[in-house]
Amino acid sequence: MKTIAVLTSGGDAPGMNAAVRAVVRYGCESKLRVLGIRRGYTGLINGDMYEMNLRSVSDIIHRGGTTLFSARCPEFKTEKGMNKAIEVCKSNKIDGIVVIGGDGSFRGARDLSLRGIPCVGVPGTIDNDIACCDYTIGYDTALNTIMDMVDRIRDTTESHDRCSVVEVMGRHAGYLALNGGIAAGATSILIPEHKFDVKVDIIDRMARTQETGKKHFIIMVAEGCVDMLREQGIDGTIGLAKYIQDKTEVESRATILGHVQRGGSPTARDRILASKMGYRAVDLLKKGTGNRVVAIHKDEIVDYDIYEALKMEKHIDMDIYKIAMHISI
Repeated sequence: MKTIAVLTSGGDAPGMNAAVRAVVRYGCESKLRVLGIRRGYTGLINGDMYEMNLRSVSDIIHRGGTTLFSARCPEFKTEKGMNKAIEVCKSNKIDGIVVIGGDGSFRGARDLSLRGIPCVGVPGTIDNDIACCDYTIGYDTALNTIMDMVDRIRDTTESHDRCSVVEVMGRHAGYLALNGGIAAGATSILIPEHKFDVKVDIIDRMARTQETGKKHFIIMVAEGCVDMLREQGIDGTIGLAKYIQDKTEVESRATILGHVQRGGSPTARDRILASKMGYRAVDLLKKGTGNRVVAIHKDEIVDYDIYEALKMEKHIDMDIYKIAMHISI
């Protein structure tokens, strides 16, 4: 192993820069040539890369986003695109690649490993939906951003005796909505992993809390709940706010937090986690080990075979959901 490369792929997540920094610093200290690939697999196919050194990653540990940029690359999913990427690896004498991203990025890493380019995946996604990993890079920062934003929304919600319906990211995973809802003291939390009834889980809960003197409400909704809302005749988060107002006569507003959840300076937890994971990735490549995914399990940095990792299923802890429902009434 003489030359390694690092790329970030898919949705950006706070802490990706810390992971890149760890890869570059440890790689250089290990006397490896380190190449930074811009814009993920698209950059790999196009040969958009540059040699990095210790100073290339100075003053990036505190920055959100990714200094290597990111992109989604449909071409890479084709045999033609894959062959282009392999040729670029060969022409640049790349012996191994650290891939920072989510499930889709790891599938690309698996395909490259199958074709003789050892890859190690590092989980970076705010959704926290990588099955083999207890916490993914970016999740803690996004969670804290949600908490901060909802705390601000609560100020105006309380001032006007309103109900605020807040939509957070999580198309297939409700981790941000569930834990963000607990942290923000939401009255009701809707997640895609749990079937809900708007009347029972929102309208009736609001009525019950009104009887105790409560006059303002926060409803947390994961974006992946849209289909279940539609099945109940409600058109998305904005439609849910209108429905609540019609049924309760409580003035209601919808707020979609959107991409603000992806940005911002990473928390200490994400910086430390990313640094540990980036270090482990380089350590694996130094030993000639590829086709692995780095993860954290019970506060220990571990690694799994990519095939094994992709087959794993992650299930939300419904005991936490029960806790949320019992303490937020």
